[in-house]
Amino acid sequence: MNKVKLSSIIDIISGGTPKTDIIEYWENGTIGWLSVTDFNNDLRYVYNSEKRITNEGLKNSNTKLLEKGDIIISARGTVGALAQIGKPMCFNQSCFGLRGKKGIVDTDFLYYALKNYVHNIKKRSQGSVFDTINLNSFDLMEIEIPKELKDQQKIASVLSALDSKIELNNRINAELEAMAKTLYDYWFVQFDFPDENGKPYKTSGGKMVWNEELKREIPEGWEVKKFGDVVAIKNGRDHKHLNNGSYPIYGSGGIMRHSDSFLYDSESILIPRKGSLGNLFYINEPFWCVDTIFYTQMKFPQSCKYLFYTTQNFNIAKMNTGTAVPSMTTEILNNLTLVFPPTNTLKSFDDFLIPIFKKKNKINIENQKLAELRDWLLPMLMNGQVKFTE
Repeated sequence: MNKVKLSSIIDIISGGTPKTDIIEYWENGTIGWLSVTDFNNDLRYVYNSEKRITNEGLKNSNTKLLEKGDIIISARGTVGALAQIGKPMCFNQSCFGLRGKKGIVDTDFLYYALKNYVHNIKKRSQGSVFDTINLNSFDLMEIEIPKELKDQQKIASVLSALDSKIELNNRINAELEAMAKTLYDYWFVQFDFPDENGKPYKTSGGKMVWNEELKREIPEGWEVKKFGDVVAIKNGRDHKHLNNGSYPIYGSGGIMRHSDSFLYDSESILIPRKGSLGNLFYINEPFWCVDTIFYTQMKFPQSCKYLFYTTQNFNIAKMNTGTAVPSMTTEILNNLTLVFPPTNTLKSFDDFLIPIFKKKNKINIENQKLAELRDWLLPMLMNGQVKFTE
């Protein structure tokens, strides 16, 4: 293994932002424009971005187009988040693009070497990497790499196999989620839930009645309620005092860590109170959530899955009450109006979705184990504790 300065084995690419007041740079854009929120997770590849720019925006700004396989690293805010580019995309000035120099370092190996480097820095500094990363930082970073490219590629292939399985599992879960959402839309948007004869209700002539509050027709016998009528909204709590354990702690970006205590142990919808307001979670296991998250307790049996998709349709992200930091309140949530199906319809929908949600949960558990195996192997492969035989 050779210890090298990172700057000696990579090309560094800086990002930028097209002028936000020029609509031609953004409207109907097709080129992904990444920020750290798009890849601040444990996934190897990033394929999509929240914002997109046009070719005009690319030509008339400092942003650059990264190639498939290039590495992006966040340099400000959440420093040290990493991903490989799944397709050509641009990025903002709070990140750097990194490309391994040909003949010196394999780019896939470089991604894992950097992942190991960041992990070690976090361990030494109790959770932070640097305040910021600038161009000079890459002169200070040192990593160890095998001299031979074929040895680098062998190491990367082992870790890549695990990440590829995780990515495949994520695609399966995305398909399962799409199936569940399609069923919800069919039943509760088009109102073609099965009638007493198993036929689609509205299409088969089921009686619809006008609701003045919603200004639309709804199936006869269905009610209109406020969100606060069907759930109790509770505040999450701080987690810093909790020891490590097996219960997931959720923040607005997902699972942050695991603790030895749980806050609630039944079906619940998690709704961010600050930050990424639209990032909702359905939970059906004991959990803890942080104090910037609301959790919900159901007032009606077998209603949680229905209410999860209904809450998504509220488009909470656009109900921001804050300025610099998007915010949500219990008052806004409690007063949201929704159509509420009869008990038998809720039960039927819940029964349909139970196997889908069980399959998704099984896949999530498998992914967690695969990620743990990958993270266990990573440092040992990087420091030579695990070696390959010919």
